[in-house]
Amino acid sequence: MLFDTKSAAEKRANFRSGLNSGRILKFPGAHAPLVSLEVERHGFDGIYISGAALSADLGLPDIGLTTLSEVSQRGRQIARVTSLPSLIDIDTGFGEPMNAARTVKELEELGISGCHLEDQENPKRCGHLDNKSLVSRDDMARKIMAASDARTDPNFVLFARTDARASEGMDAAIDRAKAYVDAGADAIFPEAMEGEKEFEMFRKAINVPMMANMTEFGKSPLLSAKQLENLGYNLVIYPATTLRLAMGAIQVGLAEIAETGTQSGLMERLHTRKELYDLIRYEDYNNYDQSVFNFKVGEGE
Repeated sequence: MLFDTKSAAEKRANFRSGLNSGRILKFPGAHAPLVSLEVERHGFDGIYISGAALSADLGLPDIGLTTLSEVSQRGRQIARVTSLPSLIDIDTGFGEPMNAARTVKELEELGISGCHLEDQENPKRCGHLDNKSLVSRDDMARKIMAASDARTDPNFVLFARTDARASEGMDAAIDRAKAYVDAGADAIFPEAMEGEKEFEMFRKAINVPMMANMTEFGKSPLLSAKQLENLGYNLVIYPATTLRLAMGAIQVGLAEIAETGTQSGLMERLHTRKELYDLIRYEDYNNYDQSVFNFKVGEGE
């Protein structure tokens, strides 16, 4: 009753089958459980848990400052409230190959459906910034191998992300991606492609599922899901869109209150009490509580 009854194994199986369905999956980012409920209500295929959004939610820049405990526990909270599969960003795996293996074990135990691991050095940078430094191809392949071997559920999906396009060029990025597949990655995430042609070039070179990142204000053009599907992509993420929508609304609202001293002019923009209670199933919880408290204790007993 408290959370969705679909098991973690079912969610993972659905994720894997969806990646091979021939249609593109759409995963908006959710930085909070309440957002993931809204994502499901709108009929999306899954939940993306962005490292950048989680960092920002903690008031931190996206430079590898978050810990495995912070990310995994927040991921659990976000993932467990819906029936949708979840994909989480684990940056560089929180350390060396052994740390990446432990990370995957933790995520499996907490009900996450998949993760992506990137080939930047730590401290890392946002994928759409310049001057990123990468580990060697072979070092990343070892980390991928360790993460892959750590899985106990074969349907836990492991994406390898490469940030090599910016610093080493497209050919090297594709070469890295192929090596990561050989090391055990199920799918590839080519970060910061700088045009539709680059997305197409990468897709043609790789024979496993691929993900496209449609983040705002980055290096990649904002292609539609249909455009990406026509290019052969299997998954599109919108990592920080909901966070940016929320913060934009918060800025406007707080400016109004600071100026006028009241929120009365904002009422038509607010998420209403009824909308909130419907989303979190307030009445269902109340009915459940009444159904289990359905006995009376007799006097003197």
